[in-house]
Amino acid sequence: MVPKVLAGFETAMAENESGRIIGNWKKRVHVFCEKLRRFPSLAWKTTWKVGHDDPRRVIHAFKVGLSLTLVSLLYLLEPLFKGIGQNAIWAVMTVVVVFEFTAGATLCKGLNRGLGTLIAGLLAFLIKCVANASSQIVQAVFIGAAVFIVGAAASYMRFFPYIKKNYDYGVVIFLLTFNLLTVSSYRVENVLKIAHERFYTIAIGCAVCLLMSLLIFPNWSGEDLHHSTAFKLEGLAKSIEACVNEYFYGEMEASGDMNSSEDTIYKGYKAVLDSKSTDETLALHASWEPRHSRYCHRFPWQQYVKVGTVLRQFGYTVVALHGCLRTEIQTPQSVRVLFKDPCIRLAAEVSKALTELANSIRSRRHCSPEILSDHLQEALQDLNTALKSQPRLFLGSNDSQANNMLAIAAATTTQTNTKGSISSVKTDSSALLDWKTKRGCSMSGEQGKEAERKVLRSQMSKLAITSLEFSEALPFAAFASLLVETVAKLDLVIEEVEELGRLGCFKEYRDGDEFSVVCEKPRVDVLENHLPSHAGD
Repeated sequence: MVPKVLAGFETAMAENESGRIIGNWKKRVHVFCEKLRRFPSLAWKTTWKVGHDDPRRVIHAFKVGLSLTLVSLLYLLEPLFKGIGQNAIWAVMTVVVVFEFTAGATLCKGLNRGLGTLIAGLLAFLIKCVANASSQIVQAVFIGAAVFIVGAAASYMRFFPYIKKNYDYGVVIFLLTFNLLTVSSYRVENVLKIAHERFYTIAIGCAVCLLMSLLIFPNWSGEDLHHSTAFKLEGLAKSIEACVNEYFYGEMEASGDMNSSEDTIYKGYKAVLDSKSTDETLALHASWEPRHSRYCHRFPWQQYVKVGTVLRQFGYTVVALHGCLRTEIQTPQSVRVLFKDPCIRLAAEVSKALTELANSIRSRRHCSPEILSDHLQEALQDLNTALKSQPRLFLGSNDSQANNMLAIAAATTTQTNTKGSISSVKTDSSALLDWKTKRGCSMSGEQGKEAERKVLRSQMSKLAITSLEFSEALPFAAFASLLVETVAKLDLVIEEVEELGRLGCFKEYRDGDEFSVVCEKPRVDVLENHLPSHAGD
């Protein structure tokens, strides 16, 4: 009887397991079919969004397609193919590797590739001439030694900061081309002819890329760097204003508005903190670009990098301000309202100065002489006066500290009388251990232990909060000091922007130069997909 019951039980378990597996598979198939059904709509939305965010991406795609079509004619047209031969395919490969999103990036990679190929070809020809004057064994030894010396020297040069920054891709192409030509010359007789034809096809590919990049709807790295700097200044201005407004009005707003404010604060300083590598890449590519501006000024791209460095230092202060909004211990709203007006006024003046700096960069003019106006100084003085008018909030007094200690003692006594002997909870860890042991022995079951742990956590939390009442104004002191710090760091930002205007020959400020500019996000994120990569020759 028992074996039959066990067999039935095992059969039921197997049926339940198989049913669960089948149910999981059905759910997975349903999810897959749902994703497959939504794929066309999702693909279309993504395609539209990428082009709508930056229409230059669409133009760049057509430019690459047109360039590939032009160099493919070397391989497709019979007369051109007879003149160039199989090496025509190197022109196609060159376009794929060299053509970048901006003109500066294309110039950097194209000239590096052409220069590396030319120098490698000349050096390989020289070594071939020297090696041909000796016997075959000596020729092999000489070629091997040349490959070792040149390869080691070129690889070591890649560690030089200047070479690594400007010509790293060219050194890689030089190494690849030199080794192919030098080693092949030992077995192949017409290797110089092949090198000659390959150099011409690579030159054709580079020429097509440069002409398409410079003459047909060019995208300049310098312009992207210029506009991104102005955008970051305005982002910081919006972050500071949103941060201060949320600090004083956040508790009164709806949760949706708070989420919107949080998003504004985060986006403003995130663009600054994440901009280091992008700024350096844009500055490097901009240094290769010709003087394409109306006045043919050589813009100081490295000064833009310095401005970005100062803005990141400023952004760290904004991050700290944002952190004050989410601390566990918060100053009551009744205390904050005492300093609301001077803080909001000071934040508005800092934001106004940052916006003026952004407008001056975008319009290529010097800053207004009123950028550090008396209003900013008056706002600082008002905040200082308001802080001095409430000394007990920050310095405290003996009476207030005694009252707080009495409150702590009263709370402890009340909890001792109602919940047992826990007067030593916040001071003595051994007493806490004894208390837990005794209470654990007197209660049985997991439910009792869990309930006791909840009670203990609640009591300890109340004690901790009570003991910190005397310093409830300190979080606001930190917030106010960070707000004043933004004014101090604003001086550094103004100095670097003024130096940028002097080096860039910005026009002088004139009365009546008022600009109402709506700053759109600069189209520099696409550069992440077009950074220089080391590809084969």
